[in-house]
Amino acid sequence: MPLKTLHYTNGDITVVWKPETCIHSGICAHGLIEVFDPRRRPWIDMSKADTDKIREQVKKCPSGALSFFENEKMP
Repeated sequence: MPLKTLHYTNGDITVVWKPETCIHSGICAHGLIEVFDPRRRPWIDMSKADTDKIREQVKKCPSGALSFFENEKMP
């Protein structure tokens, strides 16, 4: 059975969250609570910080449950 994945985008990048992979370390929330707030639904709000900050925080995820990809730019 494929793992569940959720996608959140701000137009520049898309953050991918794999809940079954998440170890709930809290590093995402502790580093950027404006974006990653487990008390809120949906818990990721890409409008709360700039793209560079989100990229840097996602890179700190110890389990790899959070990742991102760059969205294609239309000419």
